[in-house]
Amino acid sequence: MNAARALYSLLTWCAQPLLLRKLRRRAVVEPGYGQAMGERFGRYRRTLDSLMPHSSTDPLGRFVWVHAVSLGETRAAAILLAELREQLPGVRLLLTHGTATGRAEGEKLLQSGDVQVWQPWDTPGTVARFLRKFRPAIGILMETEVWPNLVAGCQKRGIPLVLANARFNARSLRKAQRVMPLARPAYAGLTAVWAQTQDDAARLKAVGAKVQGVFGNLKFDVVPDAALLARGQHWRAQAGRPVVMLASSREGEEALWLANFKPKQPLAQADNAPKAIGNIASATVAAGVQWLIVPRHPQRFDEVHQLLQRAGLTVSRRSTWATGPDTADVWLGDSLGEMAFYYGLADVALLGGSFAPLGGQNLIEAAACGCPVVLGLHTFNFAEAAELACEAGAAQRVSDIGAGMALAAELALNPAAQATASERAIRFATAHRGAAHATVQAVLAIVQPLPAEEEPSGL
Repeated sequence: MNAARALYSLLTWCAQPLLLRKLRRRAVVEPGYGQAMGERFGRYRRTLDSLMPHSSTDPLGRFVWVHAVSLGETRAAAILLAELREQLPGVRLLLTHGTATGRAEGEKLLQSGDVQVWQPWDTPGTVARFLRKFRPAIGILMETEVWPNLVAGCQKRGIPLVLANARFNARSLRKAQRVMPLARPAYAGLTAVWAQTQDDAARLKAVGAKVQGVFGNLKFDVVPDAALLARGQHWRAQAGRPVVMLASSREGEEALWLANFKPKQPLAQADNAPKAIGNIASATVAAGVQWLIVPRHPQRFDEVHQLLQRAGLTVSRRSTWATGPDTADVWLGDSLGEMAFYYGLADVALLGGSFAPLGGQNLIEAAACGCPVVLGLHTFNFAEAAELACEAGAAQRVSDIGAGMALAAELALNPAAQATASERAIRFATAHRGAAHATVQAVLAIVQPLPAEEEPSGL
């Protein structure tokens, strides 16, 4: 162990009480964080022992371990796992997560014999207990999650560890360069890295990663839930006016939206608003459409609701809808796992995370649902996808949220222009598929079945 990792290990060990306190505090708002907290430190339920795989019932004799830290990574993992199950029938999965939303989403992916636990805290002892317990055939880290002791532990035990759907922006590179004695061995210790873009690959190579392929973004392979999409489209047709969504909004963006939402006419008169693009003031346009806000994080649903109410707006929450949306100034999307429904409900979407310097959220699912997107300036987390979408006419970029609101509303109020943009979005999404198949083929080229005479045992 080099000096940098030794110091890091000491710090992570000392931080364990702080982590436990943080989890308990978060569990007050999000109860999921209070679930099985011992797993964070390598302490597992004895009932897991009966679920440990055996070579006679599993094609590999061991778990394929997939780590998806949060909600977005878990949704990308779902695409990969569907392809993995198709190419390797009977495979048993070990899913790990770092956030409550990721774990809740991952639970939907489990099949008989699969196991789900929390990501092990990155101390040598916790990592060792995790790896001894589960002995995975391979570890697949999704997108960005590289932990020094986890990499070192897998190296020590001969467990291949790969980074799939890898993205590594310029900001991440700068952070890694500041701690290169720690970062370089971690990235270099990965068995393989498969990047989303050539730029991601170049940056990953700069920190020592063994980049063995550029496969594109797994999220292009998403197939929207047909029932959710159809329900959203049906309710959109009944809305009485075009619907514009602020999708996956982040903290501060709702306030920016609110500062630009100043209708010059009562919302009850909005059905008489102009229906064609012209010299329409953004305030008048704002009154001509139905606005839908879907916050990125569920713990902020109530906060956003209160923000809108304090501004004097009436709010209708998705959780109260039975046969369709209620009449209100603003609809609030307060449910999980329904983005296909929301994109079906919307004529146009403003991309959350792009109007504040947060890097933007994933726009690919919107495109796959045929929902055109308006972007802000801050899309560094999905830079190539954003540029490709703009080039394809599936998205348009603006300087600020006020301009975005005006453009999105004008597009929604022009049925012909909206239909053209929707068709371009679908073509853009389908043109970049194939990453899931390529990634699973690369995984299968690395992973090896357990020898017949050897079977893993739980501790």
